[in-house]
Amino acid sequence: MDVVGAYKAGVPDEQLREYFSSRTLTLSEIHSALAYYYDHQAEIDAAFAEDEDLGQKAESERVQASH
Repeated sequence: MDVVGAYKAGVPDEQLREYFSSRTLTLSEIHSALAYYYDHQAEIDAAFAEDEDLGQKAESERVQASH
C-alpha cells in the first residue's frame, strides 16, 4: 500500500527505491508491488477509499470536539 500510495502521488520508480526511510527497496520489489496492485486494483483502490473516508471522519470528529 505504501509503494502504491507513493507511486499514485507521483513519486517516480527510481525515487521510490530510496523513498522509504526504513530500508531501500530494490527495483524488483517496487515492480512486484505495482504488479500486485494492477492485479488487485479494485480491491486496493477500495481500501484506499476506505482509509480516506476514515481519515475524513476522524478529522471531522476532531474539529467538532474542539468547538
